[in-house]
Amino acid sequence: MALWMEKGSEPLTENEKADLEAIAAIKESAALELKEKGNQYVKMGKKHYSDAIDCYTRAINQKALSDSETSILFSNRAHVNLLLGNFRRALTDANDALKLNPSSIKAIYRAAKASISLNLLDEAQDYCQMGLHLDPKNEELKKLDNQIGLKILDNEKHEAQVSKAIAEAKEIVSATENRGLKIGKAMYRELTGLKKPVLDKSNILHWPVLLLYAEVMSSDFIEDFCETDMFSVHLDMVFADDQPLPWDVENNYKREFIELYYEAGLGLRLSKEKLLRYLLEGTAAASNGEGIGDDEKDAVDNLKQNQSSPKWIKVNERRTLHDVLKEPNFIIPEIPVFYVVSKQSSFYKKFKDGKWAPPSA
Repeated sequence: MALWMEKGSEPLTENEKADLEAIAAIKESAALELKEKGNQYVKMGKKHYSDAIDCYTRAINQKALSDSETSILFSNRAHVNLLLGNFRRALTDANDALKLNPSSIKAIYRAAKASISLNLLDEAQDYCQMGLHLDPKNEELKKLDNQIGLKILDNEKHEAQVSKAIAEAKEIVSATENRGLKIGKAMYRELTGLKKPVLDKSNILHWPVLLLYAEVMSSDFIEDFCETDMFSVHLDMVFADDQPLPWDVENNYKREFIELYYEAGLGLRLSKEKLLRYLLEGTAAASNGEGIGDDEKDAVDNLKQNQSSPKWIKVNERRTLHDVLKEPNFIIPEIPVFYVVSKQSSFYKKFKDGKWAPPSA
């Protein structure tokens, strides 16, 4: 019988031909029925999308329809895959539809939509241009083409911002390396946020600096402490007002009583890669891993101190920030932190005797 004939062989009798035609008609009818059933499932909503895909797939597998009709099946399945977020499958289906019918506007539109979702913007634009060549007045394709153009411009702008952020971060890393500065892990991020140093056009670093009043753990913040500035200049500004600090009921923290210290000792210096990641936080390149590896571990600085060495190092106000930061026992906790104490306060002796430590220590 014709049902079991070898593939590619020709029917020998009129009966065999009739059998084949009958089978083809049955398969065609089944395919068309499955197509309509799939369309109904799509109209019934998301819960039935998988049923629609199954119907379209079974209709395609009948291999009983014309290229034009089969193209519609692929295009319809692409539509459902788009609705389900299966963008790669949707693009494959749309392309299979176009192989069978290169002028299918719906398949072109769906290929463009899938390409956008896959961030294949150049390909999406090509599909739109292909469709507009066939149908210049198609408003949906025009709208989509405009959207793609805007996305491409946004991507180019973002890429430029990423490149700029990475370049600036690398310049700051080089600047700290050239100065012999050591950057460590952050302290008091809840107070400092994502403040970072800035390198100006004259290759001078400008640091945000945190001042902590050790006695009460209150703080002041110097937004722009140029590395060439002396400490005295900024302290004069911070304490220019004769009004006592809100918590300083005994008025101990007057300018003439103020001393500044930094904490010295063993610490972990950030690797170059981790330093770059810190500098890129909050920028367009925050999630960009280009040129930044994970393999290098934090470097451990050999800052073995003698037992007689103090934990707290007093800052000479006549020195510049640069001079203090480059001290071999100073590891900058992402941004410089200095502790303010008053010689007039009863807390002063406790601090000087090494009987006080920061809460986070």
